[in-house]
Amino acid sequence: MSKKTLNLGMVGYGFMGRAHSNAFRKVGNFFPAEHQVVLKAACARDAGKAQVFADTWGYESTETDWRKLVERPDIDVIDICSPNDTHRDIAIAAAAAGKMVLCEKPLGRNPAESEEMVAAIEKAGVANMVWYNYRRVPAVTLAKQLVDEGRFGKIFHYRAKFLQDWTISADLPQGGAGLWRLDVNVAGSGVTGDLLAHCIDTAMWLNGPMVEVSAVTETFIKERSHNLTSASTTPASSSRASPTGPSQPLKPPATPVATRRSTRWN
Repeated sequence: MSKKTLNLGMVGYGFMGRAHSNAFRKVGNFFPAEHQVVLKAACARDAGKAQVFADTWGYESTETDWRKLVERPDIDVIDICSPNDTHRDIAIAAAAAGKMVLCEKPLGRNPAESEEMVAAIEKAGVANMVWYNYRRVPAVTLAKQLVDEGRFGKIFHYRAKFLQDWTISADLPQGGAGLWRLDVNVAGSGVTGDLLAHCIDTAMWLNGPMVEVSAVTETFIKERSHNLTSASTTPASSSRASPTGPSQPLKPPATPVATRRSTRWN
């Protein structure tokens, strides 16, 4: 039986761009679906790198301006895998153009940007998703099933940790490829949006909406040099997240939280 096609436009060629491209290529081998994803166009500012990425993953074409990608009539889906400071403009324009919008978390750099994105999506009425992929980890999916079946009874305690240490060195600069997440002007919410968002999303998916939050945060590296300017600046955050820790329609990020936290559900 022939499948309907979904023509994908990928924005960004970093780690998540590669991870998503691999998933789109393989998903049909593991899960039955009515649609066949076609890797139609890859978009990045550097034409040479965009072409290498396209050749590696099998994209049919490239663009160096995301606006042109969004305007293309042969694109059905826009997947936003670029740095956080680009999410708002791309998502709003894609929604206005009637495209399906898939966006890496966090949505925006702050609640205001995220609210704008949500409003644009809801106004356009387009299909959308935030890449909270940990919902699909088999163990988490099973836990969700058992909770929904009432097998665990009333949930009183939930704990999650997301530990990464590759940014803990004070010698590591901020800014540029891969390290933009340490630049507050690009990343916005730092480790809260980058890692803790997964813990918060999974907590809400399993336990329901939060009604109260308390938190203690800490930035371990107070100052870093900048790759692009050589200046010494305050980073977005070097906090290590170890808190309580759902894919769903675009919604703004939760209240910033970090190292120690307590949460109450209904």
